[in-house]
Amino acid sequence: MPVPSHLPRLPFAQRLTCTVAEACEATGLGRTKIYELIGDGRVTTTTVGRRRLVIVQSLLALVGVDAIPADPGQVRSSS
Repeated sequence: MPVPSHLPRLPFAQRLTCTVAEACEATGLGRTKIYELIGDGRVTTTTVGRRRLVIVQSLLALVGVDAIPADPGQVRSSS
């Protein structure tokens, strides 16, 4: 289901879930490899009805991305 045009689209790293196809696109891996990683427990999924959704945080951990700032333009000061 497409996002309505009046709503901003979240950056991928801030999304909670994605489809298997989106996981393939984001990682550059094929469907077979993604399903292998799911089977090995290295990528986490959830099922809603018949739809399998990949937990984005598990993809970020797989490729070694620990955390993405909520607002990359915001710089914190140490004062």
